[in-house]
Amino acid sequence: MVKPILIVGGAIPIAIAIIIVIPLVTAPEIANTAIDPLDESEIEFTVHQLRNMSPGIIDRLTAEQTEIIIIKNDGTVNYTITKDGTVSPEKTIKIDESKRMKLVAMIKETGFLSIPFESFSIKDDMESYQKFGLKITLNENSNQLYWPEPDATDQMIPPIITMVQEELESIMEIIRE
Repeated sequence: MVKPILIVGGAIPIAIAIIIVIPLVTAPEIANTAIDPLDESEIEFTVHQLRNMSPGIIDRLTAEQTEIIIIKNDGTVNYTITKDGTVSPEKTIKIDESKRMKLVAMIKETGFLSIPFESFSIKDDMESYQKFGLKITLNENSNQLYWPEPDATDQMIPPIITMVQEELESIMEIIRE
């Protein structure tokens, strides 16, 4: 027969695990500590379609297309696209405050502003690829990062960068339509 002390001893780690897991499962997507309505932010996201025009000893990269969105503190999003050297008229939309706050919270919670600028090397055999750029200004602190699409480099793109990139690309999709 099992002694009662063993049952109590085994139940304690289970109870502690439940106490730890419940807040993680029921927590909202954005941590409340990351949301501050007084934060001043501006996010500039660029997507470049690059092509290597002269593979060989001297490489020359040319941007076939460049898309830029700038998200202002009031939720205004400005979108411009340059294709084959021709700049299209600027489009402007306004995103929900909740979507903007989600982006700012993601940036704050993940420590995006403290990621060191890192240069990603491009594979030698890449003829064309996408390159992303992100400039974040949060309460007068700025950071700027550039990274290629994952297939263009042998290095790992940090998941923090990929999460923010996907969120910004979803906003870009809305304004393209």
